[in-house]
Amino acid sequence: MSNRSGNTTAVPEAKSAMDRFKFEVASELGVPLSDGYNGNLTSKQNGSVGGYMVKKMIESQERQMSGTTGAGTGTGSANSTMM
Repeated sequence: MSNRSGNTTAVPEAKSAMDRFKFEVASELGVPLSDGYNGNLTSKQNGSVGGYMVKKMIESQERQMSGTTGAGTGTGSANSTMM
């Protein structure tokens, strides 16, 4: 079993890209994420950002595996994940 924490980036070089992605998703969802302390945000707000990040990464991987390169092919609104 690995001693690696679940809260670390598997590829350290990808940390800045993941941070940019996190802020992009937060902006799309209307979550006022700031650089630094975000203790004023609710668990629901933080969870919606993480959940939507995973959703977008899965969609991207599925498109890549199927050979489709189109962006924005998802259905529904981004705010539907905050319910």
